[in-house]
Formats: sequence, C-alpha cells, structure tokens
Amino acid sequence: MTGERTAINPWTWSVERGFNQGEVVSGHTRTLYCSGQASMGGDGRPEHLDDLAAQLDLSLDNLEAVLGRAGMSLANLVRLTVHTTDVDRLFEHYGVLASRLGAAGVAPPTTMLGVTRLALPGLMVELEGTAVE
Repeated sequence: MTGERTAINPWTWSVERGFNQGEVVSGHTRTLYCSGQASMGGDGRPEHLDDLAAQLDLSLDNLEAVLGRAGMSLANLVRLTVHTTDVDRLFEHYGVLASRLGAAGVAPPTTMLGVTRLALPGLMVELEGTAVE
C-alpha cells in the first residue's frame, strides 16, 4: 500500500481479536469498494453449501481475486464487513479469517453481522471490503 495507515485503538481487546477499532489512511491514490464476496464458483453457482469453514475460505479467495484484479491484495484492506447466517458457527472458524489477514499483515476495522439469509439459499457467509492503495 502506498498510503500511510495509523491504527486507532482506545482499548486493547480488539487488537487481541485481530482487528483495529479504526484506521486513519492518508496519502493513498486509489480506493476499491468490493461487493460482498461469497462462496461462489467461477460459474456463479454457490459452493460448499453445508460447510461454513469452506465457504469462508472460498469467500476469502474470491475477495482476494477482486483485490488482485485491481492490483491489490488483502494487505490493502482498510475495512471489512462479515455477514453470516450463523454467528456462533462462524466464530468456530474465525481463525481462518484471522490467520489470512494476519499473514497479510493487516487488522482492518471489522464488523460482523448476523443476518437472516444471504442472497442465495445455502450461503452462510459474505465478505465486503474496502481497500486503498
């Protein structure tokens, strides 16, 4: 990322969970607003309908593909919203998300929302991100 990021954390508990309360980003040249990415195959069909961990992994792969097409990576994320139909099950697999973000060296401000359903039946998780360069 070409811009400068400054973490804003009035408390330490969020850092221990892998995200910052806020980030000031200055000096960036481009901003990418990503649509929600779910566990969709290249043909537009949902995959891994009964496997939340696999859905989370493919959703991350798809988010990375969108970022990559824009010449960015997870390291450019400055905001992440996680939508899930089952918050408790997602927390069981949250390490998948945290480890991939950690490997990219980022802890973007994150919001997790429990929702009744996502766009297509069987989808359990969707990731929406904002990235800067």
